[in-house]
Amino acid sequence: MTDDHFDSRYLISADALAQQLDDPALRIFDCTQRLVPDPERYVRAESCKPEFDAAHIPGAGYLDILTELSDTSSQWRYMLPALDDLAAAFARRGVGADTRVVLYDTDGMMWATRVWWMLRAIGFDDAAVLDGGLKHWLAEGYAVSDAPCIYGETQPPSVQARPGLLIDKEAVLSAMNASGVAIVNALTTEQHRGGGIQYGRAGRITGSTGVPARELTDPETGQLIPVPDIRRKFDSAGVDLANPVVCYCGGGIAATLDAFVLTLMGAQDVGVYDASLSEWAQNPSLPMESD
Repeated sequence: MTDDHFDSRYLISADALAQQLDDPALRIFDCTQRLVPDPERYVRAESCKPEFDAAHIPGAGYLDILTELSDTSSQWRYMLPALDDLAAAFARRGVGADTRVVLYDTDGMMWATRVWWMLRAIGFDDAAVLDGGLKHWLAEGYAVSDAPCIYGETQPPSVQARPGLLIDKEAVLSAMNASGVAIVNALTTEQHRGGGIQYGRAGRITGSTGVPARELTDPETGQLIPVPDIRRKFDSAGVDLANPVVCYCGGGIAATLDAFVLTLMGAQDVGVYDASLSEWAQNPSLPMESD
């Protein structure tokens, strides 16, 4: 990898995917959810399965992150379940040791990167995110389908836990007191400063910097912006890729896009605070600040 290119193992173009649709080992999934403002829970999540049913990449399935891949017993949305349970959930959808996975969404890539990050958490590395998602697929002139696709269940991939990828509040507190660790908020600049939709107390984790996930993709194409531009954003935020980084947001979704691009740029020690501000902002004993 050079300073102006991503690690290409984990990011796939529409052209490259189109050439691989007939691969029997390939599993393609739309991972999109919709977040809707909710006065009782700040935002609520909705499935985008109806939109998927109407138009999706040929051969793709739909993964409902909230109901299929999250700990539904937790008070926080989208929390990582037990790793064996997560591996079994992927296996029910056809993901096993001899398969490879391409993930996409219709909303800024962060839903796809959430699932990519979860696969990494169980030690499954043969997964890539479609650059630009369905938006770029359509812009390149590729067809969509409304035909249902259900991949056959398979044996779960072997779990090789990577506990540092999705972390809890205790790990964040430790990071706050550690030398050289950057804590990065992936929410909007407005939210980082204390405005917009909040998740309890307004603002950010004390001492954290901001690199909004929404600014990492081109609004016209849906694709990631050029590597030099992304590097400048993290450099301006004081993030050193050679040091540990903790990413957070409202509920562990947008933060995975920041974590994904950091990984693509070669960062080796990146964690995502799973419960993020959904938990942190609700607990007055945890330090926050705003402008």
